[in-house]
Amino acid sequence: MKTGAFIVPTGIGASIGGFAGDASVWARKLAQRYRLIVNPNVVNAACFSGITDNMLYVEGYSLDEFFKGNIKLKPSNNNKIGIIFDKAITPEVLNVHINTINAVETVYGLNIIGYEITDETAGVEFFIETSGASTGNVKNLLTIKKAAEKLILKGAEAIAIVCRFPDEQGDDYANGIGVDPVGGVEAIISHYISKEFKIPCAHAPAFDSIEIDTKIVDKRCAAEYITPTFLPCILLGLNQAPLLSNNGISVDNLDFLVIPYNSIGCIPVLEMAKRGKKIFAVKENKTVLNVTPMNFIKTCDIINTYEEIMERLSI
Repeated sequence: MKTGAFIVPTGIGASIGGFAGDASVWARKLAQRYRLIVNPNVVNAACFSGITDNMLYVEGYSLDEFFKGNIKLKPSNNNKIGIIFDKAITPEVLNVHINTINAVETVYGLNIIGYEITDETAGVEFFIETSGASTGNVKNLLTIKKAAEKLILKGAEAIAIVCRFPDEQGDDYANGIGVDPVGGVEAIISHYISKEFKIPCAHAPAFDSIEIDTKIVDKRCAAEYITPTFLPCILLGLNQAPLLSNNGISVDNLDFLVIPYNSIGCIPVLEMAKRGKKIFAVKENKTVLNVTPMNFIKTCDIINTYEEIMERLSI
């Protein structure tokens, strides 16, 4: 079976895939025909997930290492998942997340080995850069690392991380015209643990308020406004995340990459271009960046819509 990658970079305001699972419909269609590598941003949707059996769920740092040729992806299923909770999460919110773990484990048969609460608060902050991209700071990454070590010693093959975030996200995102304000700092957290332990990981934020918002929001982010926890989607993704290995699928086995048109200055694109592999830059998916095939690289096939890829892809 041919293998492709469908990537929407995190925290750059992608009009498709920059919200909550809103790129899933196209990833799922491609995955009907190809084994498909996706980053969490593509399929994560709070209490829902766009993941399918033919997808490989890989977070950003590991994705870059894969494209550089430094690691391979060993397909896996029913991974042993450990969960880290930030000490700053209130007892009431923690209880909601524990109920969520039990529900996902019961319904989907996931292999959850347990959870650890960090010894100290993580201290997460997020904000929007002048470029328009989201980013942030984590004051105490070391406490997250120590919790991960405990879970790995217990046999965890994948790590889910839940840190406390300030509640305010702003109206722009809810109205479908802004950048996901938490995506950038979430990537910092998952990149750190993935780099330290060479293990699949993903992050979900926990907010102090567990009340369901009753206002009508943009449909692309609606999944995040009907649940007090975003944990289910990352557990479902990590359940079948490929293990990071010296054996398995390599970048040389990759047949194509699908990426938003004006965000092609990333490592996956550069490495695919270096290897002379097919890159589809999708014009309908706009971001706050302005790195296009026209001003950066000329080896991309410029495609107007994701629908067009489905019609034209013959590799």
